[in-house]
Amino acid sequence: ISLLVKNWEMNSTNLIVDSYEEAFAKNIVIVSLGLIINFINGMLMVTFFSNPMFSRDSRYILYIHLVFNDMLMICISVTLYVLTYVSPLVNASLCCVLVFLGTTTFMITPLNLAGMAIERFIAICKPLHHSQICTPRRTHIFICLLWVIGAIRSITDVIISLLTQPVSFFRSFIPCYPNYLFPSKSHQYNTIASQVICMSLVWIILIYTYCRVLFTARKADSKGSANKARSTILLHGVQLLLCMLSYITPFMFMITTPFFRLHQTKITFCIYLFTNILPRLLSPLIYGVRDQKFVKQMKEYFTCNIVIVKIVPS
Repeated sequence: ISLLVKNWEMNSTNLIVDSYEEAFAKNIVIVSLGLIINFINGMLMVTFFSNPMFSRDSRYILYIHLVFNDMLMICISVTLYVLTYVSPLVNASLCCVLVFLGTTTFMITPLNLAGMAIERFIAICKPLHHSQICTPRRTHIFICLLWVIGAIRSITDVIISLLTQPVSFFRSFIPCYPNYLFPSKSHQYNTIASQVICMSLVWIILIYTYCRVLFTARKADSKGSANKARSTILLHGVQLLLCMLSYITPFMFMITTPFFRLHQTKITFCIYLFTNILPRLLSPLIYGVRDQKFVKQMKEYFTCNIVIVKIVPS
């Protein structure tokens, strides 16, 4: 997505380019936010590994995998964004690796949300079978499956390139944009098909699990846990909407370009910031803050370590 933003800036604004000061400011903002978001997500990961209880619960395993995936996505997105300024031409093989990882992590996010919704559905609607179905081992296998499914689109793009491009292409230096790396119509069809199938499947799972949990909450004695699970699945839907914001960025560019042509680079930067960077911060916090066990462990762990650091020097 970061590549699409830069590509649009260069092609839709009659080659309007940033001044040195503006380019420097944009990169400082993006890198700083990336570091802050990954620092917060890093705290969540440290909290997870500080207590063995979390690693035995499939809900927390899926949650921390979502956090890890967001951290990796932020690293790749920020790297690509800065790279477009620092080095306009990049080795095609290196560009392919970065785009491959970025696309894969992007595809995994909604699939991970679907997995979290299914886990909550089993916990509420089939509580007697939850401990047998949602074991840590099966959760780890499920995560591996997510990476395989998430990589299918990228692997297909690479195979198409190997079949349509000469070997020398991968040794050449190109602008690291998807339309330069994967320029054929087959790549476009692959992208559209994979996104439509993935998002449709995830929305079907979220709607189905929400409805089943809603019906269970109405007739269950323990409505509290069912209502909480329903709220959690709703949050999955909200986060999925945040993920889908990146799909509408090209349309937002087309709408704003005729009216703010002279300021288009600033607008595209803001759109990229609010649709791709900030959602990576909100989603982990939404789940982490709502979970009392996780918040309590985080407070105890970091408070204890801060006290130790203060005592040791004295």
